Amino acid sequence: MNKHQRIYTAVRQIPAGYVATYGDVAAIAHLPGHARLVGYALHALPEFSDVPWQRVINAQGKLSLGRAYPGGDLHQRHLLEAEGIVFDANNKIDLKRFRWQPIR
Repeated sequence: MNKHQRIYTAVRQIPAGYVATYGDVAAIAHLPGHARLVGYALHALPEFSDVPWQRVINAQGKLSLGRAYPGGDLHQRHLLEAEGIVFDANNKIDLKRFRWQPIR
């Protein structure tokens, strides 16, 4: 399995209503220290992929997609809010509440 496939497998594990950081996904995919690679892999997804890319956010609890796709962060926010994830007044997600940690 190549690195991108390992990342997609990890992202598919994140349940609805939860998020993981790019670094979390890298660690789950056995690629510690490769958070940027997670971003590149998600950016490479085809438009109608079944990988729940919206559940991956940055370590500050914010969305990062806006830099890659104009308006992408708003789309990501809507998808996450539809899953019950709440943003605060600073557009951040409370990682203590919504961060998914797999059982290892």
